[in-house]
Amino acid sequence: QVQLVESGGGLVQPGGSLRLSCAASGSIFGVYAMGWYRQAPGKQRELVAGVTGAGITNYAASAKGRFTISRDNAKKTVYLQMNSLKPEDTAVYYCNLVRGASGYWGQGTQVTVSS
Repeated sequence: QVQLVESGGGLVQPGGSLRLSCAASGSIFGVYAMGWYRQAPGKQRELVAGVTGAGITNYAASAKGRFTISRDNAKKTVYLQMNSLKPEDTAVYYCNLVRGASGYWGQGTQVTVSS
């Protein structure tokens, strides 16, 4: 079994920054991808950014140029640095890990961008 624990969410003013962290534990071995998704009230969950086991990254159009995803394989942790935050970035952010045909989710962390 795999457990994912997110941290780093909170309330920030427009234009501010936050850094989310997601620590993975449990039966983790081999190659796996990790990513961040978000879900705003009344909307579907959407991909924000992902990073493969080889370190290849991809971003949603809304995140490009503002967000940076990175991973520390030794710590089994993925990060999301979010800069120039906008009110429309307000959502619950979820960490995701994919290994083979199995996918795992964290419990989510709230990010609120408001003045």
